[in-house]
Amino acid sequence: MAEFDATDSLTAAAAGDQRAWDLIVERYSAAVWAVARSYRLDSADAADVFQATWLRLVEHFGDIRDGTRLGAWLCTTAKHEALSLIRRRRDLPASGTGLLDRVSGDGSGLDDRLLRKEEQAALWHAFGLLPHNCQRLLRIIFADPPPSYAEASEVLEIPVGSIGPTRARCLASLQSLLSSAVG
Repeated sequence: MAEFDATDSLTAAAAGDQRAWDLIVERYSAAVWAVARSYRLDSADAADVFQATWLRLVEHFGDIRDGTRLGAWLCTTAKHEALSLIRRRRDLPASGTGLLDRVSGDGSGLDDRLLRKEEQAALWHAFGLLPHNCQRLLRIIFADPPPSYAEASEVLEIPVGSIGPTRARCLASLQSLLSSAVG
């Protein structure tokens, strides 16, 4: 199997080569999804960011001179698209639906939902206290589907061999932050 060359694939895709486009999408989809989901968007909004990011690539094929930076360009573009979507959503008027409109009539499961929300809020708060490099690594390697370590290495710009140990340190830090919040 030939090694992926982002510059060649980018040039070929810009010239209309569907196989090259497919290789690019296959290679970087997990990273783009990870960035979109890192903004805690719902599935539909994350899909919109994902699609908009690929559209921006098509619009800017000629502007990307260094194919080795394609992963970083896509991640940055996904970030900008997510922030743009969040700003547009914030500027919309409230829908008028409140908590009581969303709660089932008999109240069953409300405690479970509230506990899950509290746990998620605590997790995201602790996650936000992690160093930026840990946040970025965890967002990318826990994408669904997860990227290979080679793909993660390229996007994160760190050696493949340091991904596992760095992940372990980041998760230990997260666990420590969560334990200190509970205790």
